[in-house]
Amino acid sequence: MSGSLNITSAIVDPALLDLPWALPLEVWPDDTIAALPKGISRHLVRFAHLSGYVVAIKETSAEFARREYEMLRTLQRLEIPCVDPVAVITNRTTETGEEIDSVLVTRHLKFSLPYRALYSQSLRPETATRLVDALAVLLVRLHIVGFFWGDVSLSNTLFRRDAGAFAAYLVDAETGQLYDRLSNGQRENDLEIARINIAGELLDLQAGGRLADDFDPVDISNGIMAAYRTLWKELTGSEEFDQSERWRINTRVERLNNLGFDIEELAIKTDETGTQVRIQPKVVDAGHHQRRLLRLTGLDAQENQARRLLNDLDSYTVTFTKKGIDEEMVAHEWLASVFEPVIRSIPKDLRGRLEPAEVFHQLLEHRWYMSQNERRDVPLAEALNSYIDVVLRHRKDEATVINPPTGSITLPNDIIDEDDWRLKV
Repeated sequence: MSGSLNITSAIVDPALLDLPWALPLEVWPDDTIAALPKGISRHLVRFAHLSGYVVAIKETSAEFARREYEMLRTLQRLEIPCVDPVAVITNRTTETGEEIDSVLVTRHLKFSLPYRALYSQSLRPETATRLVDALAVLLVRLHIVGFFWGDVSLSNTLFRRDAGAFAAYLVDAETGQLYDRLSNGQRENDLEIARINIAGELLDLQAGGRLADDFDPVDISNGIMAAYRTLWKELTGSEEFDQSERWRINTRVERLNNLGFDIEELAIKTDETGTQVRIQPKVVDAGHHQRRLLRLTGLDAQENQARRLLNDLDSYTVTFTKKGIDEEMVAHEWLASVFEPVIRSIPKDLRGRLEPAEVFHQLLEHRWYMSQNERRDVPLAEALNSYIDVVLRHRKDEATVINPPTGSITLPNDIIDEDDWRLKV
């Protein structure tokens, strides 16, 4: 191989040198390739093993590879959900000196799936709607920081389960441009691109028999317009009310928090008479519940998962009458006596099925349904055994698992002490 190979990398990993860069990506050996579901791409993309994790490798031009690499790094600094850029490899040549396309290397996002892989046989209408809603949230976040995507689609997005919904991550930033602020025309352009692309992708699924015939892809794709505009107005729109209704300021803040956004600053103005108040969020940021959960417990979860776990923590606080006790101390107690025992009780061979936070959320849902069906309070340990056997054991792995471990439960399912609060409520 020629010695002119050029690697620009955000990580220090000598294993990058061991990959077969002198071969076109399409003929890489099977022992290098990781078999994972892929979305549709205009470029050749393959997954490969690297130092115990998996990377996605996309062949493209050197200019586009460098540009997308830098754009992804910028979006990360802006805390936008996107794939992690690893390296750009240029000046690739075969053993005989023939030039090969440059590549962009990104880290595979664990527990994420392209939309086509979410359901192996058919995509339910409500699932398609949730995917589009997740993409609308991502698009709003991108537009708030001034990013024009230019190729919004389900194919250019990865989805992770988020407590009954989905969280969307940007995968392809090749066509994106970053501005100080987007015009209404630019935002509408992105929306129209999204509407057309999503309709085409869903129609393709329908033609392949993976969508019911009575399902309307155009109607679903139009849903991104409504979801986007509702969220955009809530995050950036102004609101006027009488001064006697000042409580509406807190209501607006709570509404934004429930949507998963924090307000860094509010612009509040009164009119000349002092009777009318006008408020407008000046700076908003996503991840309100994520940050609170991370601060209290160290758990890094999706936004809806974080909200669900925090609700459980709040229930624990009320049940044990721990109001007034330091919040972080109560959170540590909940983590040690409730959350961690549940996760440790998951059999090793099933731990790649879902993220721990998603497992805990689904367990709470499963326990609630069991209690409703059986008209009794089902103990958490009983619900956990049922959930493992009835639900989790029949799911496909959604993590990247290399040499999957085998084994039985490391700790018994009755690890939670019989005096645990959950067994009483």
